[in-house]
Amino acid sequence: MPLGEIADRLALPKSGAHRLLATLVDLGWAEQDPETGFYRLTMRLAVLGQRFYVASGVPDICQPVLDRFARDCREFARLAVVDGNSLVWIAHAQGRATGGLLYQPADTTGTVPLYATASGKSWLATLGKEEAVQNVLRHGGFDHADRYGPNVIRSIEALLRDLRATARRGYGLALNEAEPGVTAIAAAVRSGPDGAAVGTVSIAGPTVRVPESRIRELAPLVMQCASDLSNLWPLRPKIVAKRVRRDAAKAA
Repeated sequence: MPLGEIADRLALPKSGAHRLLATLVDLGWAEQDPETGFYRLTMRLAVLGQRFYVASGVPDICQPVLDRFARDCREFARLAVVDGNSLVWIAHAQGRATGGLLYQPADTTGTVPLYATASGKSWLATLGKEEAVQNVLRHGGFDHADRYGPNVIRSIEALLRDLRATARRGYGLALNEAEPGVTAIAAAVRSGPDGAAVGTVSIAGPTVRVPESRIRELAPLVMQCASDLSNLWPLRPKIVAKRVRRDAAKAA
């Protein structure tokens, strides 16, 4: 991006933005194209994120469970984690579908649309009513509902009804909501002494292959996977601590 656009987006004078960019370049976090003068990030931030992801224990502990889950369900599986008042997809696995259709979303990472997805609804259903509504409103409410499928929720009243049904069932359900022609089922992953939700696990596939009868078949598998991940979740901090001790020993 050019300096002017960066300054405009940050609401900073160009001189201040230039000083910040010069510092980032000196530290190796950004670089300036010698031909255009435009600035871009280096790979340092991506590498840092990748190191943190590996250290989190998700690839070692959670990914094998997700892979097995996708294989058993023969559909696309995803794991999301709670990040403040958001839910973020961090891992996925593709099951081997028996039919000709293969569901592969365009965005396999990023922030989860809370009111439009089974994952979002399964997490919101674990929260108090006011907190759940506030989390949706913080992300723009239903302003962008037209981006999603024809059955997407468009009001607080409809959302609360769906969250009550989700809590009763034990899993979230999205039928032609996040995307047209796609059905998704999700359950909350819980951890800690209070059993708070730390994430969600979901399965999604073409609606023609996931009718009501198959939803009843898949829902117990989704909830079992969530239970398995809940039991494994406390191991993640132990994996991180073990790696820290190992790296410290190497440094010594």
